[in-house]
Amino acid sequence: MNKHQAHDLKQMQSLPLEAKIRMTQQRIRQWYDHWEGEVYVSFSGGKDSTVLKHIVDSMYDDVPALFVNTGLEYPEIQRFAMAQKNVVTVRPEMRFDQVIKKHGYPVISKDVSMTAKTAKYNKNTYRFKKMQGTATDKNGNKSLFNMPKWSFLLEAPFDTSSKCCDVMKKRPIHKYEKATGRKPIIGTLADESRNRYISWLKNGCNAFEAKKPTSQPLSFWTEQDILHYIKKYKVPYCSVYGDIVPQDQPEQMRIEDFGVESGSDKLTTTGCDRTGCIFCMFGCHLEKEPNRFQRLKETHPKQYNYCIGGGEMVDGKWQPSKEGLGLGKVLDYIGVKYK
Repeated sequence: MNKHQAHDLKQMQSLPLEAKIRMTQQRIRQWYDHWEGEVYVSFSGGKDSTVLKHIVDSMYDDVPALFVNTGLEYPEIQRFAMAQKNVVTVRPEMRFDQVIKKHGYPVISKDVSMTAKTAKYNKNTYRFKKMQGTATDKNGNKSLFNMPKWSFLLEAPFDTSSKCCDVMKKRPIHKYEKATGRKPIIGTLADESRNRYISWLKNGCNAFEAKKPTSQPLSFWTEQDILHYIKKYKVPYCSVYGDIVPQDQPEQMRIEDFGVESGSDKLTTTGCDRTGCIFCMFGCHLEKEPNRFQRLKETHPKQYNYCIGGGEMVDGKWQPSKEGLGLGKVLDYIGVKYK
């Protein structure tokens, strides 16, 4: 049975920022007390986890923040994250180019890349049927999860995979949790993805009884809440975001649409709007130009040249080379501009 209903999120998102802060503090306190202080903040150096860390630090001085230095972050993010107090840094056992060579490139989405990888080498699978658009549900109707749009990936000169997240992030995190026994506090928002939304409906902010207990006390916040919190409390944040400034907005838009107090401006960043793995291609086909790679070319040409350039054919497969990751050929294949 779900802990929340669909309308609960919209109602909670419409609350004033100060009310959300109190609710978040309450959930953090419950999590801390339940695990007798054996908790940690999952800290990426991004704006959401920066706000989360700021709130936790205002309540406790003994909660470490775990930063996974994958080598895939903006250099500004790496420097910012490792310069903060109480930060513990861990690294993955493999480099990104090694993960690609072993498993494949991360394209379109996790589901699409893994489905295409399996279907490419085994046609007697449900995933192959999904790629062909012929998979059916339990009632014999065509499955809603069919993805014939991406069937051309079966002929791609490269493999696709979503293993990079498991290898580069989840494994070092799991290793840390196993060694310390600490339980995570994560700064994700429920409206960032369907999976996070469904998870919040099922478990709420504090998933005490989940297979992997996790606290997500910012779940009912919006991006506007994050930006307004940073501005209001003068929270230091990574320079890669640029400045936080008011965004032009149509007069008919109400501030209630943004989940912050009446009278506040809608805010935006003048720099990057996302700071995940800078070489990841998941979702880039949905972005308006300039997309993440076109912006990277202007802001970080060294990293751009490394990820776009290079690449070589080995045993009939396109993969990274000493010169670079070879993303240019992959982006060309899926029809994403990067120049």
